[in-house]
Amino acid sequence: MADALTLHKFEALSPFEIKDELIQLAKNSSRTTQSAFLNAGRGNPNWVATTPREGFFLLGQFALTECRRVMEHPAGLAGMPQAKDIAARLEAWLKKHDDMPGAGFLSSMLQFATKTFSFEPDAFVHELVDSIIGDNYPVPDRMLVHNERIVHEYLMWAMCGKPRPPGKFDLYAVEGGTAAMCYIFKTLKANRLLHPGDTIALGTPIFTPYLEMTHLEDYDLKVVHIRAPQENRFQFTDEEIKKLEDPKIKAFFVVNPGNPTGMALSSETIGKLTHLVKTKRPDLMLLTDDVYGTFVDDFRSLLGELPHNTIGVYSYSKYFGCTGWRLGVIAVHEDNIYDTMIAKLAAADLKALDKRYGALTLEPRKLKFIDRIVADSRDVALNHTAGLSLPQQVMMSLFSLSEMMDAEKRYQAACKEIVHRRARTMIDSMGLQVDPNANFDAYYGLIDFEFWARKNIGDDAVEYLKKNIHPLDLAFRLAEAHGIVLLNGGGFEAPNWSLRVSLANLPDEAYEDIGRGVRAIARGYRDAFEASKSAPKK
Repeated sequence: MADALTLHKFEALSPFEIKDELIQLAKNSSRTTQSAFLNAGRGNPNWVATTPREGFFLLGQFALTECRRVMEHPAGLAGMPQAKDIAARLEAWLKKHDDMPGAGFLSSMLQFATKTFSFEPDAFVHELVDSIIGDNYPVPDRMLVHNERIVHEYLMWAMCGKPRPPGKFDLYAVEGGTAAMCYIFKTLKANRLLHPGDTIALGTPIFTPYLEMTHLEDYDLKVVHIRAPQENRFQFTDEEIKKLEDPKIKAFFVVNPGNPTGMALSSETIGKLTHLVKTKRPDLMLLTDDVYGTFVDDFRSLLGELPHNTIGVYSYSKYFGCTGWRLGVIAVHEDNIYDTMIAKLAAADLKALDKRYGALTLEPRKLKFIDRIVADSRDVALNHTAGLSLPQQVMMSLFSLSEMMDAEKRYQAACKEIVHRRARTMIDSMGLQVDPNANFDAYYGLIDFEFWARKNIGDDAVEYLKKNIHPLDLAFRLAEAHGIVLLNGGGFEAPNWSLRVSLANLPDEAYEDIGRGVRAIARGYRDAFEASKSAPKK
């Protein structure tokens, strides 16, 4: 077991870097004790959405027949798909191959999409076919035309909730939520909306990279924490929200539902934030990362409530089990404060930005904020080759359409049932009584070990623990003694004596083992406390 001095050195590391050390300890433990290696430290779900994938792989086969229809060379070359009458050819091909997995979905999808969005069938099918082949650069570079329409409608359901916000959002398809974060930070700085030394607010606990990026020398931002304590069911208190009245705070970044807490902002909390922005801080820039919103009933994002102020980030990774596809979206409303704020910059700043974006357009001051994000994602000079890989955009369209076609929301209900079942298993194995909470997504759980231990081993034992044992010992001991990997909550600005557990990536029975492991560690701490009482005083 690592001693306190060694554990102290790990404090500077991200939980995701500490995880590698824990994984090695846990693997060693599972080899020597024949126990299972249980890594609940990463959020990758252990399910995949099958229907849209079946459609994707079958569509690829049709696309190749279209290429060969244009030209076929014995050396293995074919032509580029042609748009004229391609929709009719796809329908005929699907009828001929109606016994193939995905054929029924593609046939229904074609009818649904053309009717729902009034797409011209040949144009829509050609976008899918040419893109799945990947024989062209992304055009438009920000997002394919039909894909943007489809994803916009999906996001209205996944992020915005009811009532539907007026107007529309401009979207940029990116390489997962992580790329979205990097691109947004970069453009806020490049466009003089955030300067080194400026102050922003983070809703904590929060996904660790938001804590870490702000301190990089690239940005060098001062950070105010807007805390959502467990005592308030992980909702921001009135006192914390009041901090946002300070005009020095330029932006407020939130992850909703939370990571690591798994808790979505309640309608009451969103109402308070909305009141603050509309009455006292209409200039406040908001960024909301809503990856887990689809795991909460009637989810409502700040993007839906405050579209004028909010940059939205969404990733398909968790809901559809597709982290390897790297599918993310940035959403900015067509009527937003970012374009307005850029237009009001000082003359010297505007002149510098004219130079930055001058090679892209004759009127750089009319370049939208969302298009600046696209340009900056490729260091401006390579803007002409910007854009997410076209096969990825096809997969994005098919994921979105499969959800929209699921009127009974059977897929969503199945995903939620899986994670909530696992949450109940772990809670029961720890002997906890937890009241249901409609805002809990159950994708992650935060084990507040101190709170639990006070009830199970007593206040005196906990005080001994806090005085004599480093908080990281809990995660390291679980890995070394039980082969269980959980992330330390302190790295997310959660309580030091807490652990983040992913409820999405292990078999159901593993969560009973995790609960037992935590209880065993607690017994060991209690025994150490009892032994200390009988030890001779020095």
